[in-house]
Amino acid sequence: GDNLKDRFDGASRVSVSNRPSENLPPRPAANPNTPSINSLLAGGRSPGPRRNRYNFQLKPCNQDHKTPGSRDLVYLDASPGFCEKNPRLGIQGTHGRQCNDTSIGV
Repeated sequence: GDNLKDRFDGASRVSVSNRPSENLPPRPAANPNTPSINSLLAGGRSPGPRRNRYNFQLKPCNQDHKTPGSRDLVYLDASPGFCEKNPRLGIQGTHGRQCNDTSIGV
């Protein structure tokens, strides 16, 4: 979301043609030490620690689970039941077999 928007805010579309360009003069080689090239290669991050954007700390329900890392996806809402049909959420329910509510889905 915001990281992609911030990172590619100034991006532009580049199209390449397969036709030979015989009439164009040769382009000079790019200088790899220019600030614009270096900022693209560095990922566009500013130096220093990342700030906590949301200002809350998650508390685990089960102390045996590992704490989520910075790249883990964490759900804050309980999942709906998948045994009963719910067309509003696109849940088809179970058909022709017994539903196991306690399954962890592995």
